[in-house]
Amino acid sequence: MENEKIKKDDKLTFEDALTRLEKIVRSLEEGNVPLDSSLSLFEEGTKLIRFCSEKIDAAEQRVKILTEKNGVVTEQEFGST
Repeated sequence: MENEKIKKDDKLTFEDALTRLEKIVRSLEEGNVPLDSSLSLFEEGTKLIRFCSEKIDAAEQRVKILTEKNGVVTEQEFGST
């Protein structure tokens, strides 16, 4: 259900997801969260990781590296050298 919320929430930004993920990690590291809540936080965290990873993958696909060779500007896909 939380994953559907994450996918349907068009307003969720990468930065917001990362901030929430950092809060979840802190809460889990402190160890003051009951087991059931820890499991829910862990599940939410894994969904946020997936969301952030998908955002990064999409951004990488859109990034073009412009290089100039002999006065000619060429475009290369990100990651290709």
